[in-house]
Amino acid sequence: MLDLGIDLNVWPWIWLGIAVVFALVELTFLGGTFVLLPFAASAFAASILAFYDIFIEIQWLVFVGGGAVLFYAMYRWVRGFLSESTLPLGVGADRLVGTDGIVTADIQPHDSDRRGRVAIEGEVWGALTRNDEALPVGTRVRIAGVVGTRIIVEPIDTVGRPRRDAEVDE
Repeated sequence: MLDLGIDLNVWPWIWLGIAVVFALVELTFLGGTFVLLPFAASAFAASILAFYDIFIEIQWLVFVGGGAVLFYAMYRWVRGFLSESTLPLGVGADRLVGTDGIVTADIQPHDSDRRGRVAIEGEVWGALTRNDEALPVGTRVRIAGVVGTRIIVEPIDTVGRPRRDAEVDE
């Protein structure tokens, strides 16, 4: 039998104290990283065993082995969860850079009235063109950047674009 010089009637309280300390350290200092939480749970399980006068060796086995098994299980679960939930590149409007859209309101060069609009992924955004060309309604565009609340667009296809009256050959 394992003899650590501690009365067997004190072990339930020792395990319970370890469980509480590990849980408090986890929550206050480690910020919920789940490093000590498995061992807090296994210490709590060991305290229950100690209250039922189970051998101290089994209590230690539950504390160390159970904590390691729980730690490994939580590690696998978190790793699987993180690999499934990938976030799109960019945050906010920057996520739109590189996506395609369609002009829904004519975009004029140097649009001081802010009338140009582009529909992207079900949203309508105010738009400017990168070069000094007008983009009529229906033009397919690619988002090249974001400036404030407006996107900067470039035409994807110039062939098949509807022509303006000013562009008609005389």
